[in-house]
Amino acid sequence: MLRSMTGYGNADSVSDKFTFKVEVKSLNGKYLELNLRLPKIFSEKEMELRNHIGNRIARGTVTLFVNLEKNQGNDESVGKINSELVKNYYNQWKAVSDELGCESGEILANIMQMPEVIKHEDEIIEDEDWNACLSAIDAALEKFDAFRNKEGKVLGDILRSNCMQILKLLKEVEQHEIERLESTKTKLLKNLNELSLKDGFDKNRFEQELVYYLEKLDITEEKNRLQTHCNYFLESMNENSGGRKLSFISQEMGREINTMGAKAGHAELQKVVVKMKEELEKIKEQVLNIL
Repeated sequence: MLRSMTGYGNADSVSDKFTFKVEVKSLNGKYLELNLRLPKIFSEKEMELRNHIGNRIARGTVTLFVNLEKNQGNDESVGKINSELVKNYYNQWKAVSDELGCESGEILANIMQMPEVIKHEDEIIEDEDWNACLSAIDAALEKFDAFRNKEGKVLGDILRSNCMQILKLLKEVEQHEIERLESTKTKLLKNLNELSLKDGFDKNRFEQELVYYLEKLDITEEKNRLQTHCNYFLESMNENSGGRKLSFISQEMGREINTMGAKAGHAELQKVVVKMKEELEKIKEQVLNIL
């Protein structure tokens, strides 16, 4: 089954202190471009999380949101005092005051205003909190993968339909080719009869030019190669090949269609070629969304 690069998943989890709400969504991209929207308390976990997600997602422009809500019953005003930091501040402050002969005054009160002295509970990440958050992320990624698989099936049906339409149009090419050859033959015979009435033309040169002209009009090789490329495209889809491989095959299909159009020289045949190009453009557009 093909997989789409477009995906979405969400999940929640709860620890003693927090409720975590996670959303993951993605669009197509050549490589993995991961944008994380994390609470500040998880900033130190960013690299760990990037590696964790990178093992699950190969390509796409992915955005992951983690929203944190403090559970009721936890007093946000309660904090933990960093005793070692307070002692360090006090010793340095007291030493400077004694050296300058200044009154130390409210040393402790001033120290308590210093950065990082009091750390609130909602700013402290415990293993339990991180595990709960990671659980929500994994659950969201599971839904995200399921979404991608479902979208991939839809894309597969569309691509298969477009490719089959090109094969159907290829049969129309054969029908119009008979008419084209007959009209070309009539035109050449008319010109030949006109030349026969004239003296001085080189028959050998004329035959050489005629052979070259007929070879230039022949699209048998292009038809056979296009048939082969279309069959290979369908086989690759069944083998769950990635979007890059399907993109390469569609480029080869385009070369054969363009060459047929250049050689056509017939209005109805040109119309069929244009329809082929329309189907091929649909394929190229959808292949961009394949993982």
